[in-house]
Amino acid sequence: MNRILKIINYIIGAAVLAGAVCVYWFAWRVLPQSSGTVELPVAAAASIVRDSQGVPHIEAGSDEDAWFLQGYATAQDRMFQMDLLRRQAAGELAAVLGPAVRESDLENRRYRLKKLADQHARSMSGPDRAPLAAYARGVNAFLERNRGRLPVEFTLSGYEPSPWTIADSLSIALQLFRAMTDTWKDELLKANMMAGGDREKVETLFPVRTGGEIQIGSNAWVIAAKRSQTGKPILANDPHLRFSLPSIWYQVHMKSPLTDVAGMQVPGMPGVLIGHNRRIAWGMTILHFDAADLYAVRGGQVVQEPELVRVRGARPVESPVLTTRRGPVVATDAGNAWAMRWTGAIPGMFEFPLAELNRASDWSGFRRALARFPGPGANFVYADVDGNIGYQAAGKLPVRTNWNGDLPVTGDAEWDGFIPFEELPSVYNPESGVLITANQNPFPAGYPRRVHGNFAAPFRNRQIAARLAVKEKWRPDEMAGIMKDVYSEPAHFFAGQLVEARRRRGGSPSEDTREAVKILAEWNGQMEADLPAPFLATLTLQHFRKAILERAAPGKGAAYDSQMGMAVMEKLLRERPRGWFDDWDAVLDKALADAIDEGKRVQGRTMASWKWGVQNRMTQEHPVASRLPLVGWYFRLGPVSLSGAPNTISTTTQRVGPSMRFVADVSDWDRSTMNLVTGQSGHPLSWNYKDQFSKWAAGESLPMRFSRPDAAATLVVTPSTPRRP
Repeated sequence: MNRILKIINYIIGAAVLAGAVCVYWFAWRVLPQSSGTVELPVAAAASIVRDSQGVPHIEAGSDEDAWFLQGYATAQDRMFQMDLLRRQAAGELAAVLGPAVRESDLENRRYRLKKLADQHARSMSGPDRAPLAAYARGVNAFLERNRGRLPVEFTLSGYEPSPWTIADSLSIALQLFRAMTDTWKDELLKANMMAGGDREKVETLFPVRTGGEIQIGSNAWVIAAKRSQTGKPILANDPHLRFSLPSIWYQVHMKSPLTDVAGMQVPGMPGVLIGHNRRIAWGMTILHFDAADLYAVRGGQVVQEPELVRVRGARPVESPVLTTRRGPVVATDAGNAWAMRWTGAIPGMFEFPLAELNRASDWSGFRRALARFPGPGANFVYADVDGNIGYQAAGKLPVRTNWNGDLPVTGDAEWDGFIPFEELPSVYNPESGVLITANQNPFPAGYPRRVHGNFAAPFRNRQIAARLAVKEKWRPDEMAGIMKDVYSEPAHFFAGQLVEARRRRGGSPSEDTREAVKILAEWNGQMEADLPAPFLATLTLQHFRKAILERAAPGKGAAYDSQMGMAVMEKLLRERPRGWFDDWDAVLDKALADAIDEGKRVQGRTMASWKWGVQNRMTQEHPVASRLPLVGWYFRLGPVSLSGAPNTISTTTQRVGPSMRFVADVSDWDRSTMNLVTGQSGHPLSWNYKDQFSKWAAGESLPMRFSRPDAAATLVVTPSTPRRP
C-alpha cells in the first residue's frame, strides 16, 4: 500500500514539475526583457523605463528613434494582439482562430481594407510615412530578436507572425475608421421598414440628421481656469468602446529633443491619439457624421476579384469580392445589390498627422494638425498651460449634392468633395468656461451644409452639464465622480410615465402591478446594478418599443437600435401624436404587464430581489488562452455586474463600456490620471496583465506619471554595431 502511495506521489510530483516546466518555457520565459542592456538599430543611446503599471517611458535622441522604440516596446507587450488586429482588418482571423470567425473574415474581405491600406501606404508623403516606417522597424526588431520565444498565444495557435509593415498599421486604422462609420446596415433596415410600413412613422423613428445602430458613447469635456480650483484648465475623456482582453488602448510616454508626449495609442499604430505634451492636452470622441453611403448597383460595370479565406481546421472558403466605381458590393437584398461609398477608400486621402499633433504647442498648431486628420469624424477637446480651452470637429466629411435625403441612394446623388476644415464646428474660450462633447450633434441650427449622421441623443451631454453646474470650481480628482454617473434621464422619465398611466387608468390592478408601480415610483433614475427598478424599466421599455415598431413597420423593426431611439420614444410619449394608438396609457400598461411576466421568468417571482446587474454583466475572454482546459478561467474577466446603461454618462452594456479614463491636470501633469480596463501587458503571467481591472470596476483612477515616473525597471538601449559587408 505504501509503495502504491509513493508511486502515486511520484506521478503527481512529476506532473506538477512538468507543468511548471511548461509554464516557464511557454509563458514565463517569453516575458519581455524590461531591464539590463539591449543593442538595437538606433542612432543614439536611449532608454525604456517601465513604471509600476508597466507603462514604457521612452527617452530617445530623435523622434525617429522614439517611434522605433515605441514599436519595439508595444510589440514586447502586445504582439499577439497587434497580429490579431491586422488579421481582423485583412479578413485573416479564421486562419488562426478557426471557423468561429469565418463569417467575420468574409465580411471584412468585402471591404478590401488590406488593399486599401497598401494603396494608402504607397501614396503617403514622406513626412507622414516616417513615423509609420520607424514604428514598423521597431516591431520587426522585436520579432527578429525573439524568434523562438514569442508570446504563448503564437505557440498555442501554431504559427509565427510575419514582419510588420506600414500597411499593417494603416489597416488597423482603417478597421477602426470603418467600425465607427459603418452605418449601411441601418440604411438597409430603414429602407426595408419603409417598404413594408408607414413611411411617416418610420421617418419618425429615424429623425432627419440622425440614425445609426452603433451603441458606443464616449464623453469628453474641458473646463476653463475660472471653473477650476487649480487655476488651470481640467480636461476629461472616457471613450466607450467594445471590451477586449487585453485593452484596445496602450499607454506610452515618448521623449525626444522635439517631442515629449504621453497618453494612449492603439496597439499597432505609432504616436499618441489621446493625451498631453508639456503644453497642451486633448481628448477625443467620435463625431458620427455619416461617412459611408449605400448605392444601388444599376447594371454598371462590376469587377469580380477572387478571394480565398483560409480556415484553421476546415476547408478554405472561396468568396469573390464584387466592386463598382463607387466601392465594394457589401449587401444584396430582395434582388438588389448595394455598393458602399466610404471616405476611407478615397485614393490619396489618408494622412497621418499624429506626429504633428503630438508636437503642437498651442491652439493654432493643434488645429493645423487636425486639419489633416482623415477620419473617422471626431470631436476634439483642448486645454493648454496658458489657460485656453477649445473644441474642434475634424475629419473628412463628405459634401452631398443632388440628394433628397433617402438612404440607400437609388438616384444620382454624388459627393462633391469634403466640408472645408474652416467650416467645421469650432469653439475657443467660450464665456461659459465649459465645453462638452458626448457624441451629440455639434452642427448649429442653420448650418449651410447638409448634415446627416448617427449622432447620440442629448441625454449624456445634458447630464454632464448638469453635474458641472452644481458648483463653480472643480478639482481634477472630482472628474472621476462625473465619469461614474449612472443617472438615466430617459429611463427615469419613462418610469414616471408608467406610474402616471397606471394612476390614470384606475381600476383594480394585480398585486404584481401594484408592487411594480411602487418600485418605479420610488426610483431615482440611477441605473445601479443592485436595484430592481432599472431592470423593470428597461424590460418595459423594450416591450413598449416593440409596440411602436409594430405600428410603424409590422414584423420589420426587430433590428432597430438607433442611438436616438430613447429620444424618439421620449418625444412620442410627450406628444402622443394621433395615428399611433387610440389609448397610449393602455399600451404602457400592457408593456408593464408583459415586462413583469418576462422578469419573473428571468429572475424569479420576487420582484424586490431583481437586479439590473444580473442582465448588465460584462464577461471578457482572451481569444485563445481562455479555451485552455483547467486554467482557462484565469484568462477571463467577469462576469461582473455593471451599473449604467447606453444613455448614462458611464455608458455600459454587456459588450461596451469605458475603455479607459483620462483626466489631464494642466496645472501639474504628474497629477493627471489614467485607467485602463485590464492592464498594460498582453502576457498572461505579467503582473500588469489585469492589475488595473479592480480599480476600473470601482471607478478609481491611477497616476499618469510624466516628469517623475517610478522606475520599476529600466532597459538601456545602445546602438547596435553595423554589420560589415
